[in-house]
Amino acid sequence: MNEANENSWSEEEFSRVDLGDKRLNKRLINLCESLSDAPESPINQACEDWAETKSAYRFFQNEKVNRSEILAAHSAKTARRAQAHETILAIQDTSYFNYTSHPKTEGLGEISMKKGKNVKEIYSHGLAMHACLAVTTQGLPLGLLSQKITARKSRPTRGKASERDQLPIEEKESFRWLESLNHTKEVMGDCRAVTVCDRECDIYDFFKRSNEIGAPVLVRASSDRTINRKSRYAEKEVVKLWNYMMARPSSGSYSIEIPHRSKSKHNSERLPRSAEVTVRFGAFQLNAPRNHPQQKAQQLPDIEMNAIYVVEENPPEGEDVIEWMLLTNLAVSSFQEACEIVRWYSLRWRIEMFFKVLKSGFRVEACRLAHGERLARYLTVMSIVAWRLFMITLIARTDPEQCSSSLLSEHEWRVLRSKSARNNHPNNQPPTIKQAVAWIAKLGGHLGRKCDGPPGTITLWRGWKRLTDLCEGVRLAENEGSTCG
Repeated sequence: MNEANENSWSEEEFSRVDLGDKRLNKRLINLCESLSDAPESPINQACEDWAETKSAYRFFQNEKVNRSEILAAHSAKTARRAQAHETILAIQDTSYFNYTSHPKTEGLGEISMKKGKNVKEIYSHGLAMHACLAVTTQGLPLGLLSQKITARKSRPTRGKASERDQLPIEEKESFRWLESLNHTKEVMGDCRAVTVCDRECDIYDFFKRSNEIGAPVLVRASSDRTINRKSRYAEKEVVKLWNYMMARPSSGSYSIEIPHRSKSKHNSERLPRSAEVTVRFGAFQLNAPRNHPQQKAQQLPDIEMNAIYVVEENPPEGEDVIEWMLLTNLAVSSFQEACEIVRWYSLRWRIEMFFKVLKSGFRVEACRLAHGERLARYLTVMSIVAWRLFMITLIARTDPEQCSSSLLSEHEWRVLRSKSARNNHPNNQPPTIKQAVAWIAKLGGHLGRKCDGPPGTITLWRGWKRLTDLCEGVRLAENEGSTCG
């Protein structure tokens, strides 16, 4: 058991952080501990007393606190954890945090617009976060590689789309995908990191940049673009991407389980079912858009890419077709390789769950700090705390036999064993991750029956909070006993 592991996870995570003041470094470590012990609580409840609460608010208000330095320390640790893996997935996505219900908060941006009954335009105000989450190919989140939190500027509503298209990529919001790609390559060094993105990242400039720096990427296609053009204005012997892939021979098929989906504002209810999907793959030439703003200044290169087309050819009547068109510069030469890359893309959902942890679990949109920059510092800290608890939720599913000493201090696992295992576990040996997480889930109300499935994030949070309270109670009892008589 190393000392950092015994004392505090945040001391290990931020052992090399430099905020310009040792007191700020210490305050960051203490804040992460307090917020991870009570992730669903507001700042004043997560802190132990009024003095600690005031210190927390002063930390987020302090203009000397550089959130880039906080993230850089965590990102370096993330890259170090990634070195133990042959391949990791660098999953990018954007999420928007809505603070419209806090009208006095300054420094926010316009994140969405809709029409009201009596008002033509109603804007939501908040912050945009573009994050890159490092995930193993087994699905375990290792931490954040990059994060950019901004207050979006209002965009002109009357400008023509053609005029906006002529802007260089550096002046568009979509440049964030390239920035994160560059940063991932810089931070990860020689470690193989495959950048995974959704359809919003289906941009020629993104693929061009990945080709220039030798970064593997995997993106879901959004447009049925023309491919394999011999010249910029060629009209003959050209095809559309979807037609080209549908004409490819099938390399095989397999069955997938589609889970139940409840009815919501944006989706209809979906019953669980099995679907048989066919897999096709093939190489193609990605051409630069004809109206690309740099076409006049230079000859833009064609890019050699591979596509993997996964489609349910005979869906049941009334059901949506299961269909993915994936674009990658990874080599694809067999059905097994294609299926492995499809499985990697299915892990993109990890970052959606990460954002859900922040919003639904930590309720960060309820925080009131009066200014967007303070909220950005708060979101940076909470993102790191959220990653750790999200990782705890999943580690029992990906590495169940690992020793829990990498997750719990000796005091924590001994208290946990005493509460949950009674005398059914060796006294001097820490439990496995699988056993420890099962005990924590039991504290959170998970019954552990065969029909219950693995514990969810909320249940583990509740159990983690109870474990924290139990450990604190044991310490107080020991201290009280040592002062008696």
